[in-house]
Amino acid sequence: MIATEVSDQPDASAQIGGLIFAVLLIDTDSLIKEANHAAENLLGKSLSRLLGKPITAVLGDLDERVTGRFAAPDSALVARDIRVIASEVETRVNLTVSPLSSHPGWRVVTLSEISHEENAREVEDSSTLGAPSILAHEIKNPLAAIRGAGQLVSRKLPAQDKKLAKMITDEVDRIARLIDRMQELGSTKSEPAAPCNPHEAIRSAIATVRAGDTARVEIAEEFDPSLPPVLVNRDALEQVLINLISNARDAASESASAPKVSVQTRFVSGFTFSALRVGRSVRLPIEITVTDNGSGIDPTMRDHVFEPFVSSKKSGQGLGLALVRKLVRDMNGSISHERDVKRDLTHFRLHLPQSNEKAATFK
Repeated sequence: MIATEVSDQPDASAQIGGLIFAVLLIDTDSLIKEANHAAENLLGKSLSRLLGKPITAVLGDLDERVTGRFAAPDSALVARDIRVIASEVETRVNLTVSPLSSHPGWRVVTLSEISHEENAREVEDSSTLGAPSILAHEIKNPLAAIRGAGQLVSRKLPAQDKKLAKMITDEVDRIARLIDRMQELGSTKSEPAAPCNPHEAIRSAIATVRAGDTARVEIAEEFDPSLPPVLVNRDALEQVLINLISNARDAASESASAPKVSVQTRFVSGFTFSALRVGRSVRLPIEITVTDNGSGIDPTMRDHVFEPFVSSKKSGQGLGLALVRKLVRDMNGSISHERDVKRDLTHFRLHLPQSNEKAATFK
């Protein structure tokens, strides 16, 4: 075997271009002079629109402490959970500023979306959810006994009291359904993946949601017909979409004068994240976005929407989005939540792996 020549190794530009987090070079006046592809994706602007712009203007209304550091040309900075406005959408990032000793006043800025790093906590989350799953299993046995006793009692009660026995069995059934979802959440088993036409899965999910929609909220399709197939479990993807579209419909119908939900698909090149489950980086070029024009999630809850037992609904159990995140991770995908403060829109974005095999023809 012939050894690879040194000249075949990627140069510094190629290495920076291949990074999955945003990298920007700023000069002594904090003007952007270079940006990699990930920075263009994160900020929603092409390189030509970024060059020459002040970094603080591009990132939006930053914390005063961060702005102060940018004003000091030789200051280094490491800031976690900073809110920036990327393409008019509020995004949470970890930010670093590194001065270049060889060029005084010049700095390298990196931005890493926190929503794409959440997968790094997957091992911790799964161990945390294991206890509720075990507890759920232990609860189901006495529940079955209570339900059976309720049915037996019902046969001996007068007609006017049977509704009380029915209430017992109905409540037991409701608790059992909740426990089933807890067990799903704590499961470490994932269903097999196969090539799937994403638009077929989306339309199937929309049909399911529309069947139970008495308010008749408009659900619009904005599809890229050239998308390749995704590598997912079809049933799991439909469950994820049903949950997201149902939530979007409810949010829009509760607060919008003209409630509307849209489901958009597009191809996003260069999007990758580190999947602990498979121990490697995974490219996720297929993006599915569910958008509603409702009032949005309470700002105090936005950082916790995918956590178990967190819900903004009065009757919500707080397991829906936690289960969505679990199913998406099982498919080696990523999910994030964004609030478009300018247009008053809420976005839930799915990023999924592409299949190299062909699926059904898309429309």
